[in-house]
Amino acid sequence: MNLAAMLNLEGETALIVGGGAVALRRAQTLTAAGLRVRVVAPEVLPELAGLDVDVIRRGFESSDVRGVRLVVACTDSKTVNDEVIRLGREAGALVNHAGQAELGNLRFPAVLERGGVTLAISTGTELPMLAQALRERLESVLPAHLPLTAWTNQRQAALSLGGQQREMALGELRAEIRGAVGL
Repeated sequence: MNLAAMLNLEGETALIVGGGAVALRRAQTLTAAGLRVRVVAPEVLPELAGLDVDVIRRGFESSDVRGVRLVVACTDSKTVNDEVIRLGREAGALVNHAGQAELGNLRFPAVLERGGVTLAISTGTELPMLAQALRERLESVLPAHLPLTAWTNQRQAALSLGGQQREMALGELRAEIRGAVGL
């Protein structure tokens, strides 16, 4: 069973073992979330090396997992990926096996950020194409702008009211929000 959660790992160190297209996508995701990313691979795509990441051009060594919070295994070698995952788990890190997600304890969902809202979509199975299609569908219906600050202030004001006034104010806010998202 999976726990759906949003994690703030800003400033933490992530290790990506692999230097190809999957490593590039993971590095982009992790750097955008504010993690410090270290890439270990004998060969690295130029686009990956051009990101704000530390690149170590060599094969994986067991000591690479020391002190990292998150590990991504995305090499072309099942043996290497499995070893990276095993050692990452032993070190207490969150681990993602790009080729066999079920071997890790971290999966990367399809993400939609729009109007100040972040939606993460996972199928719970190995069907990233379905999660991506659902993200595209939600993108087509979610407004580009939502008045989150105004709604937050409105909610805070409603919570300061007593009894029936509070319920009425929260009901009005709920109706406004539902209308804004097309319900």
